[in-house]
Amino acid sequence: MNNDYQRSVSLRASRRAERNNQSQQNEDVEGEFFSPGKWSQDYPMKIIWRRGFLRLVLVGGILWMFLILTVLLFHVWSCQSSLAFLSAMCNRGSRVLIMLDTMGLVPKPPHRCLIPVADDPDKILIPKRRTPSKVVEQLTYITEDVVGNNGSSPPPLFGGHQSWLQRDESFELKSSMKVHCGFMRGGGAEMAPKDIRYAKNCRFVVASGIFDGYDTPHQPSDVSPRSQKLFCFLMVVDEISIDFIKKNVTVREEKDGGQWVGIWRLIVLKNPPYDEPRRNGKVPKILMHRLFPQAQYSIWIDGKMELLVDPLLILERYLWRGKHTFAIAQHKHHRSIYEEADANKRRKRYARPLIDLHMKIYRYEGMEAWSPMKNTVSDVPEGAIIIREHTALNDLFSCLWFNEVNLFTPRDQLSFGYVVYRLGGVFKFFMFPNCEYNSLFVLHPHTREHSSKVEWVKSLDEFKGNNTDLKESRGGLGLWTPYPGNLSSVVLPAVSRTSKAG
Repeated sequence: MNNDYQRSVSLRASRRAERNNQSQQNEDVEGEFFSPGKWSQDYPMKIIWRRGFLRLVLVGGILWMFLILTVLLFHVWSCQSSLAFLSAMCNRGSRVLIMLDTMGLVPKPPHRCLIPVADDPDKILIPKRRTPSKVVEQLTYITEDVVGNNGSSPPPLFGGHQSWLQRDESFELKSSMKVHCGFMRGGGAEMAPKDIRYAKNCRFVVASGIFDGYDTPHQPSDVSPRSQKLFCFLMVVDEISIDFIKKNVTVREEKDGGQWVGIWRLIVLKNPPYDEPRRNGKVPKILMHRLFPQAQYSIWIDGKMELLVDPLLILERYLWRGKHTFAIAQHKHHRSIYEEADANKRRKRYARPLIDLHMKIYRYEGMEAWSPMKNTVSDVPEGAIIIREHTALNDLFSCLWFNEVNLFTPRDQLSFGYVVYRLGGVFKFFMFPNCEYNSLFVLHPHTREHSSKVEWVKSLDEFKGNNTDLKESRGGLGLWTPYPGNLSSVVLPAVSRTSKAG
């Protein structure tokens, strides 16, 4: 018993000695680490410096981002300010604003906005002189195709049989030029002598068009007495449409045989030049200077539109005030022709493989997708309104634009930016905001939906064999003429669909 007790006491003593030695060692280690000459002074200072540096970098970054954001917001605000001296600091077509818009930092304009037109049409001063022609001074037109080598002449086409070489040469600007511009002899689209006589007196023209009975004329609103005397309101129609209009609205006929619906004088085009009604509608829309050669100024509006603004105020706002000669609205959704082409395919506005072929030709010829680095606000217009002074350069642009519509697809919005690109920045135009475009008109629905077999074609193979009736016989022939270039390796730019409605 005593021996057991003594062994227990000795074990406790030995364990206590070991614990004391361990604690002494720990104290020695702690003393070494936290000695006054080492970590006791250096460690807290290093922590303070490290935290201070991180805070300095963080605060500096926040201040820099705040400064950039302040500058951007001031830039955007100054662009949209109603104060003249602030708005003058910002160019709405500047690359800075375009890049900000692309990044989503610019507030989107409303669907409709106020148009800064003058108050009184009677106070508008009409320029006494026309804008002088500087680049192109004389413009004439090819009206007959060249006879073939075997002495045979091809059947007459309204747009002619333009070769790829002739097309390239038409973009080479000279002081005197002769180009294809529709109205080839025997190609169709003839006006009655009574209408030709009437149009000879028209220097100021508001024109529209209805083909294949898709619309009825809509009367313009707020036309001043001065504009009623100054302007000719000409509604170009085909024979199908004139019969449709007579069945649905009142047509007044005068002694000279002229036919009127309200303020509109109906101009009938006999022998439509194309199989496709949409392509027929491009004749008065784009070739206004050929249809009405005496016109000095013209405003084109689509047949489904009801004009809400006095035409004299439109000329003052979009041409004379800024010393422009050509004005057209910016498309609401798209800026690149490749985006517009994608939308046309999705909405079945023309045969998908033919739209792709059209775009591959433009891509092969160097047409880049739109970007903020371009000198244009957009490559895609809202083509329902065109405001023009008929200068030689504007007339040439219209001819070249029409030739592209004649050669390829009837979707003229796909060709506008390409012709601008081929002219190398010589052609100047004013592309105004889409919200103003929507404030100029009331858009009425068509009387019926347009539909044709070609819109549903999904591959080029469907045009072969017995389905040759899908091809247009008088338009779009450039898509079936062998192209002098290898398009097999052409890859179209990727398209990001920014709008479901586009």
